[in-house]
Amino acid sequence: MTAVDPASDALASLGRARHLIARTTTAERVADAVREEVAEGRLLPGARLPEQALCAALGVSRNTVREALSQLVSERVLVREHNRGVFVAEPDRDIVRDVYRARRILEPAAVRHGEAFDEAGVALVRAAVTEGMAAAADDRWDDVGSANQHFHRALVALAGSARLDQQMALLLAEMRLVFHRMPDVREFFEPYVARNDVIAGLIEAGDREAAAVEITDYLHAAEKQLLAAYEQL
Repeated sequence: MTAVDPASDALASLGRARHLIARTTTAERVADAVREEVAEGRLLPGARLPEQALCAALGVSRNTVREALSQLVSERVLVREHNRGVFVAEPDRDIVRDVYRARRILEPAAVRHGEAFDEAGVALVRAAVTEGMAAAADDRWDDVGSANQHFHRALVALAGSARLDQQMALLLAEMRLVFHRMPDVREFFEPYVARNDVIAGLIEAGDREAAAVEITDYLHAAEKQLLAAYEQL
């Protein structure tokens, strides 16, 4: 039987994304593309990323790929192992704590003080909730996880800051790696489908403070649940 490459789906997806970097084949854009594959759950913890395969998928030089991989290693999305190559990171408990520490500052503040709190921004929050509910109704729990990522990205987008959007992209990539450690995807994500709906309703009503408080409580609960799951591994 032919072995299945765990990174093959992500490489195919990167190939479809190559037109996005065709004009400016910068390491930053390559890093963005790889990070997105991690955030969307197509690159799994421990997956090896061969340089040549990435070059072929994205249509860029090896030097560009190496620079992008080095950036992602510095962001802790990837790890480099001597004489073995570059792999997708496998977060530990300390990373879980630190990621949630950052999220509890970033997400509530974006909702409380964001300058893109307009009809379009609020609509993106609601669209992510609708996406998650549809996936849950069809028992597509990995897709519920993706919709949850989109929901939290939309919350931070309310800040109207490209720098905060970039920081959230990094955090979401790390979060997706954390979620892969959960033994039951449905058990983890199902309660948050309804909580996302509550937060979206508060945002639609213009009650920023109540939404920010709910987000903080939500993130505390999620962190506790994840750390408990790590204890059982």
